[in-house]
Amino acid sequence: MNPLLVTDDRLFVLTGAGVSAESGLATFRGSGGLWNGYRVDQVATPEAWQADPLLVWQFYSMRRRDALAAEPNAAHRALAALEQRMGDRFYLCTQNVDDLHERGGSVRVHHMHGSLFDSRCMRCDTPFADRNFYETAADLPRCADCGEAVRPHIVWFGEVPLDMDGIYRQLDRATVVLVVGTSGSVYPAAGFVQIANQRGIRTVYVGPEEPLNAEVFDDVVLGTATEVLQRLL
Repeated sequence: MNPLLVTDDRLFVLTGAGVSAESGLATFRGSGGLWNGYRVDQVATPEAWQADPLLVWQFYSMRRRDALAAEPNAAHRALAALEQRMGDRFYLCTQNVDDLHERGGSVRVHHMHGSLFDSRCMRCDTPFADRNFYETAADLPRCADCGEAVRPHIVWFGEVPLDMDGIYRQLDRATVVLVVGTSGSVYPAAGFVQIANQRGIRTVYVGPEEPLNAEVFDDVVLGTATEVLQRLL
């Protein structure tokens, strides 16, 4: 394939669960979508929250523990190094809710599905940093201002990803779209490459297996992100 970038290119990067998986974090779709016998959509929907907030918080407390134990990998570091070179011509949109991109050195990161280490009040609706674990009924957090229940700042199934307008603005200004480690099955993220195609933006996929939407990419590079990105970038 041709070199990924030339002088003055503007790069839009979309990363998915495959990048975090290379740091040892479970991809719940890939593991059958189960956690302790519960389907992920039973602990990651507004309806699940209404039915059993304790179970939801136990699930996200477990995910916080796992993320804190993980370390950024070579793919995270390669993207961070590229950002240092490109500056504001680089934009990273991730479907992942962990903080491995930031710990790997990235600064311009948008978490379209929310952040594992933020929470927000159901009434005030303002996110705040939170690395606590809530694993018993007595632990369940309440807002310090209004007393309402506090939920994970995560986009659940059936909710709208964060700042879609900002994402589309970044797509508009891109000359290359690089998609790494995502299956091509989760919308609206899976539709970004089709928007790029309509606008004449070059599209490149990196992952160990072809995504479900492989036919819409200009280039598909098979291999793990840790292997491929170091030589591609």
